[in-house]
Amino acid sequence: MKGFSGFTMPLLLCLIFVLFCSGSGQVTQAVFNDVYYDASAPTQCLAEPGITMYGGGIIVNPEFSYGTYGWTVFGQGQIEERVSRTNNGFMVASDRKHPLDSFSQKVLLEKGKFYMFSAWVQVSEGSETVSAVFGTGDGVFVPGGSVVAEHGCWSLLKGGIAANSSGLVDVLFESKNTSKEIWVDNVALQPFSKKQWRFHQDQNMEKVRKSKVRLHVTYPYSKAGVGGATVLIRQTKPGFAFGCGMNSHILKSTDYQNWFASRFRFTAFTNEMKWYSTEKKQGQENYTIADTMVKFAQDNRISIRGHNVFWDDLKYQSDWVKTLSPEELQEAAERRINSVVSRYAGEVIAWDVVNENLHFSFLEDNLGKNASSIYFSKAYKLDPSARMFLNEFNTIEFGGDVKVSPGNFKKRLEEILSYPGNEDIPPGIGVQGHFGPGQPNLAYMRSSLDILATAGAPIWLTEVSVEPGLNQAQYLEEVLREAYAHPAVEGIIIFAGPAPAGFYATALTDMNFSNTPAGDVVDKLIKEWKSEDLEARTDDGGFFGTSLLHGEYEITVIDPITNSSSTSRFEVTRDSSERIFHLQME
Repeated sequence: MKGFSGFTMPLLLCLIFVLFCSGSGQVTQAVFNDVYYDASAPTQCLAEPGITMYGGGIIVNPEFSYGTYGWTVFGQGQIEERVSRTNNGFMVASDRKHPLDSFSQKVLLEKGKFYMFSAWVQVSEGSETVSAVFGTGDGVFVPGGSVVAEHGCWSLLKGGIAANSSGLVDVLFESKNTSKEIWVDNVALQPFSKKQWRFHQDQNMEKVRKSKVRLHVTYPYSKAGVGGATVLIRQTKPGFAFGCGMNSHILKSTDYQNWFASRFRFTAFTNEMKWYSTEKKQGQENYTIADTMVKFAQDNRISIRGHNVFWDDLKYQSDWVKTLSPEELQEAAERRINSVVSRYAGEVIAWDVVNENLHFSFLEDNLGKNASSIYFSKAYKLDPSARMFLNEFNTIEFGGDVKVSPGNFKKRLEEILSYPGNEDIPPGIGVQGHFGPGQPNLAYMRSSLDILATAGAPIWLTEVSVEPGLNQAQYLEEVLREAYAHPAVEGIIIFAGPAPAGFYATALTDMNFSNTPAGDVVDKLIKEWKSEDLEARTDDGGFFGTSLLHGEYEITVIDPITNSSSTSRFEVTRDSSERIFHLQME
């Protein structure tokens, strides 16, 4: 039984959902203290629906313990509560005529808050994409996430929205195939204030970006600690990969070179490694620009992501490639992958093997359904030191692009890795992060990262940008902080830069290399995500403890008696927590 007894319905609902109610039992305002964020995102299809997150949050009758109470028909069709063989009640929308025909509940959203959504869903037969949708009442329907639901088991639909205005909205469900019933159970919508959201970010940052370490200073051939020794700690390289896209303008601008090298240790070339750049005419390869950019990066200790081997969008193929027969294309593609991957093997940390492979299918349409899987295999054999990425847009940016939903992304990656011989390939999840000029939907972004994280592969935001708008710098900071705070994210590359290099959409400097507001944000985060120099003294036992951001460090210890010094280097990682680093005075 999912309910309680001994209360009237209006009073009961007020108690369950922690709501202030008027004397008539009408909901007037929802109040929440600090709420623990639930990052769980099970992707298995379960025989019984999973738990109701947050107890349902502000949803009335989230487990349908009281039939259809609190829910109404949306559009046409019928709604009813059904009971499973295990005595579990759930809601059903049937006789549907339109994709949005389902059931809905009105909820009051508050401007500036983030709302995490979850529900367990299935369909009456086969499998079908089911989406959560928020209707504003003026004909606008905002997508909040989707999942491919199956018949016979329950799938978690996890998503969310950011409220850009206050008012009532309808929470409802959508499925394009109206011949199938939508079954739903355990619905939740949990609000978070910006303060709570930032609190969870900061909590994660402390947990996943820092480790507590202890230093023990001794003399050679002695276990006794050196008390009162001065300890100077300087971070030489941050552990988190925060980088910036680079284009060919850097080869002819000293200002651009100085600007870049003083800030970033990771990059991806925006166009210069792509097929249409290195082989503009069939059989005439030219890597001069890419080679020179690689040398610049190496001279400045900048790690490179290989972007990209292939692009699956027909629009971005050279004209000569579009005219090839399947047999000719296969020969040209073999030449391409052998050329670019072999050339830079060992010099890049990752490859975007087939770019935008969920949105487009140029290779598959011409070379067969396993084309991408085969090229992942070839790329790995040519460069086994690099991680092989699937790279897409809209997976974290927009809940309405169901083709690249987090669940579909994960499924596609699993398909590639399940191809015979691909089991040992180290995979990477590349989500581009191209955001529009409006408020980014951080709730959807976070839920998407939660789902992607279940694949067990490192996530990189590979091409972050925010279109120009009134609050561009603020929104860029919000996106970057959200990514940095997520435990599964291991790197961020922003596709931004100085205006003189042609970065006009997300310009970090003006034409004189003076910072824009977006540039100020980037510089602030670079400083914040790098440990400040630290000076301290060891205790009587020769110990000193502190919490350090992950990365590489140089440590100098000064003898309290002789004033002689000794310098060592060490690295702090996630595995360094509570570790003791032993340092000997020379």
